Amino acid sequence: MEQVFKAASDELKNGNEIVVATVVKTSGSTPQKPGAKLLVRSDGSGVGTLGGGCVEGDIWFASSQLLKDGGSAEMRDYELNEDLAAQDGLVCGGTMYFLLDPVRNPIAEQEFSEEAIAAYDGGSPVAIASLMKQPENSTLRVGDKLLINENGSTKGSLGNKKLDSNAVNSARSLMAMGKNDYFIDPSGAEYFVEAYTTPPTLVLAGGGHVSKAISNIASTLGFRIFVIDDREEFSNSDRFPEV
Repeated sequence: MEQVFKAASDELKNGNEIVVATVVKTSGSTPQKPGAKLLVRSDGSGVGTLGGGCVEGDIWFASSQLLKDGGSAEMRDYELNEDLAAQDGLVCGGTMYFLLDPVRNPIAEQEFSEEAIAAYDGGSPVAIASLMKQPENSTLRVGDKLLINENGSTKGSLGNKKLDSNAVNSARSLMAMGKNDYFIDPSGAEYFVEAYTTPPTLVLAGGGHVSKAISNIASTLGFRIFVIDDREEFSNSDRFPEV
């Protein structure tokens, strides 16, 4: 989801409001898994994907409405079952849960995006915890965020120190591999933790047709790719734009 964070950073630098929709939990068969993101701009354009189909279209429309109406962050779920198939032709059989998160504080959110981008580019791993559900009779707010650094330092808050501390502990096991997970806190709060780290590196010796095919596949899997070839016509950005 590096491209979503880069797009978010660009929009926030220009002072533009956006909505970032994220798959936070799934069960059964679904077109995307937790961590998938879609950024929706105020002009209706977007970056990323939630799996396509009618659910993505509905989330896209709802995100645009949040931007227009000034609404707050919310969690939505969709059962991809026979009833939905009868209406829209989508029947994966599972359930997807989404966080629709309008960004109205560019300064704080830009820092979170840039930390994630730095982790992708070889910096220290980071994690971002997002509050998904508040306990009953609580003043916590869905969408509140906590940035967690590898050394345990934090920025932002999920709402209270105890919950923040639990989120830090939850994030430790996720950072090394850049994984994500959904947690239910003893207090009744629920939060989603996404960890970001530098992707694995693939070095291709030679820029021939085999390396070209491998590079195309590896780029879709998130590898950082390097091609080594002393022939300029086989090792250039036109031939390997993803490298």
